[in-house]
Amino acid sequence: MKIGAIERNFRKIKNGFNQMDNIVRHSKKGALFEHEVAIRKKLKELLELKDYKNCNKDEYELVYKDYLQLLNYVSKIILEGYNLKNNSHFKFQDIIDNNFDGYVRSGIITILVSEHIPILVAKQFDKVFPSNPKNEYKSARSFKRKIYLHLGDTNTGKTYNAMEKLKSSSKGIYLSPLRILALENFEKLNEEGIKCSLLTGEEEIIVEGFKHVCCTIEKLDLKQSYEVSVIDEIQMIGDDLRGAAWTRALLGIRSDEIHICGAENTKQLLIEIIEDLGEEYEIITYKRTIPLIVEDNAFSYRSAKVGDALVAFSKKKVLELAYYYKELGIKASIIYGDLPPEVRKKQYQLFLKKENTILITTDAIGMGVNLPIKRIIFMDIKKYDGREFRYLSSQEVKQIGGRAGRKGIYDKGYVLSFGSNQDFIRDKLNIEDEPEEKAVIGPSEEILKIKGISLKEKLVLWSTREEKIDFYTKMDITEYIMVLDYIKKYRLEEKIEWKLMRIPFDLSKDGLVKAFLSYIDEIFILKNEELNKPTYPIKELNELEIYYQKINLYYSFSKALNLQFDENWVYEERIKVSEHINELLIGTKFY
Repeated sequence: MKIGAIERNFRKIKNGFNQMDNIVRHSKKGALFEHEVAIRKKLKELLELKDYKNCNKDEYELVYKDYLQLLNYVSKIILEGYNLKNNSHFKFQDIIDNNFDGYVRSGIITILVSEHIPILVAKQFDKVFPSNPKNEYKSARSFKRKIYLHLGDTNTGKTYNAMEKLKSSSKGIYLSPLRILALENFEKLNEEGIKCSLLTGEEEIIVEGFKHVCCTIEKLDLKQSYEVSVIDEIQMIGDDLRGAAWTRALLGIRSDEIHICGAENTKQLLIEIIEDLGEEYEIITYKRTIPLIVEDNAFSYRSAKVGDALVAFSKKKVLELAYYYKELGIKASIIYGDLPPEVRKKQYQLFLKKENTILITTDAIGMGVNLPIKRIIFMDIKKYDGREFRYLSSQEVKQIGGRAGRKGIYDKGYVLSFGSNQDFIRDKLNIEDEPEEKAVIGPSEEILKIKGISLKEKLVLWSTREEKIDFYTKMDITEYIMVLDYIKKYRLEEKIEWKLMRIPFDLSKDGLVKAFLSYIDEIFILKNEELNKPTYPIKELNELEIYYQKINLYYSFSKALNLQFDENWVYEERIKVSEHINELLIGTKFY
């Protein structure tokens, strides 16, 4: 890393402390696990800067001490909660005295649990999990595969070219990070007469006589074989929560041709993985043909034009902007993470048809559907990523900014910002991205073969075992541990715990956690054969969004445990709620 970049990183870490400290000390106990991970990440970054020769050692030590004290503060509260739940009396200092490095690297609970796991269990892990993750996928290792890397800028035809290969195959699969992308390609293929089924965590649409599948990447069935496979948005391979699904697909899919699409900063990592696999590969690089111009003048609210996309980084800000433009008589399409895919599609269509002249969106626009956007306007250059407020990375700016300038509609794309942030945007667009250095791996169901300890303890031990191949790293298992803590009192079979732990829902939303636990009560306490359907709420936007997610939870929970459920009701209710949400957005009546 260059000296200037090191200095900037240190200043960023130092300047971010007060904000992180304030957030942590005003957070509920349930959020502390996520904050603990964020603090440990900062300490790790500081340790990497420790030997920087121009570093002011006294200043460095003060910043490191501040973050360490904050970690200790959070860890003691977490330990108190653990002791209370488990009727134990572990002391903070006893745990970290001989495990300080592990404590900073993995966290207080990880060290606590791993210290009480017998050596015999560790030997079982050696038998179950090979030293190289590629060897977990024996069937794929005996398959002759060729990999094509479609890497480059946003909005350059990477996925289009890969999908053209899939269309000409006898059997293919498209793997997407988002349900809406899987749905879009499913519809395109069927419209072109190519029979295709759809598989996501929220629905299964099986087309009679199908040979192709579009699915979200977590739904990949490794028992199937394909002629052509497309893995989209490969830069997600480094995401510590979801990246394991991309690594699993890359290592485990049985396919003659694998077309991988995504950002160029993954190239070296992918080459290392593929060469370790001993497989043939070809790199196809994509560059923008439409110029991307950063405007010098700052954006003002009243300077919005047809074809603008205003990008904010919170749902609240998106809705505030939509209300503002509604008052000016300017119709806007609205996109943010909590919106159902059906609503996003309707909002996209209104923008495509120019019934809505501008788009107001979160960074949800960074992946997926290409729209006729002339200008991307960054309304902010910071975002909360679930753990901390931070500046946008160069890859995020490029991913979002690259949506400007739709080929065939505009001959140029424009990027600008609100406030005095043009230089920041210009720098991020021009600098080389930090390379993705590690592929994230997750625990497989093989972990259930290990005997003698609980699933939670197995996961913790798995997470503390260092990878022997330096371009792999473990996923963050915090959410798995949280679910297992929630369901501990039910004393369920381990196979059931494994299924429940992997049901997708937002743990930060109390209403969904309560619904999840009520379903466990219904099936395992009341012994019902099927779940009660969620009930329709007061018709306000936030409640409708939660209700939609409860419908998804009802579906996912039922599917995970092979329960009887009313599938027609699920699809009909989703449409009804989506239409209601869309009506609220069109009318800009949010409350």
